[in-house]
Amino acid sequence: MADNYIEKQYEAYEARKAAWEKASKYKRKKPAAETAGRPCERLFHNHSKKVVAIHDLSGAGRVSLMAVIPILSTMGLQVCPLPTAILSTHTQYPAYSFLDLTDEMKRIIDKWEQLDIRFDAFYSGYLGSPRQAQIVESFIRKFRRPADLVVVDPVMGDNGSLYKGITEDMVTEMKQLICLADIITPNMTELFRLLDMPYQENMSDAELKAVLKALSDKGPSIVIVTSVPVKDDPHSTSVYAYNRFGNRYWKVTCPYLPAHYPGTGDTFTSVITGSLMQGDSLPIALDRATQFILQGIRATFGYEYNNLEGIMLEKVLPNLNMPIQVSSYELLE
Repeated sequence: MADNYIEKQYEAYEARKAAWEKASKYKRKKPAAETAGRPCERLFHNHSKKVVAIHDLSGAGRVSLMAVIPILSTMGLQVCPLPTAILSTHTQYPAYSFLDLTDEMKRIIDKWEQLDIRFDAFYSGYLGSPRQAQIVESFIRKFRRPADLVVVDPVMGDNGSLYKGITEDMVTEMKQLICLADIITPNMTELFRLLDMPYQENMSDAELKAVLKALSDKGPSIVIVTSVPVKDDPHSTSVYAYNRFGNRYWKVTCPYLPAHYPGTGDTFTSVITGSLMQGDSLPIALDRATQFILQGIRATFGYEYNNLEGIMLEKVLPNLNMPIQVSSYELLE
């Protein structure tokens, strides 16, 4: 009985198969021009924007790629790392291992060119040598298309001094690299180094506006300077920005908490990049980045915690998909 049932089912299957093959054979195929570009087909194309992130990778500590990747991924962007080095921890730890990937960077770029892989944005951070800066310059010149965004965080120093290992040759190469950028995000120390000016901590709005414009005149359309002290208010800090398109200056001020967490610069620039790639205006991007840093520091500040690990990104990443709570930007006249 069972055998008969199976045989009948198989015969029915064969009959359906034969009918389907016959119908397929005589079915008129539509010309390619008639079917191409239909809305239902376009829905399934990959519209995820790619950001190539040129940073080092540290095994411990939420800095560089360990901050860039989760932030930009949360904001809906595909991150394509171009690692400059692999470290056991970032360099503010008392001991760390370091694997230089300068030669590998060139091999990676060559394979991307061979495969015709393209990117919607180029985002560079800490570079370990003048040669790496030259490789990045060549990479951007070769791959960049007219609509692609270039963001450079010119990581060189802080508090008036260059970081350990950053030479004057590196400063010279960074001056060349920023000429290719649409957006740069120096701190106060890096701002003055790029302009060959003596470091100043306290400046008026008018003085700072003049410095931002002078740096923009060297190439970048948007200059954002971070960690600007607020005169007579040690409990606040500001971010200033100049946008050459429209000739506008913006300012965002937020509370300053007395704690140092490595990687906040990487976090800030990553949110700026993601926000602009999502279509936000510059002042909204400034607001989002500043609020996110403040949320991260507040989420971390109360713990008995090794500050070298950076802010607890895991606790605040979902906030990147929330609306701006309170807009705090100002337009400087």
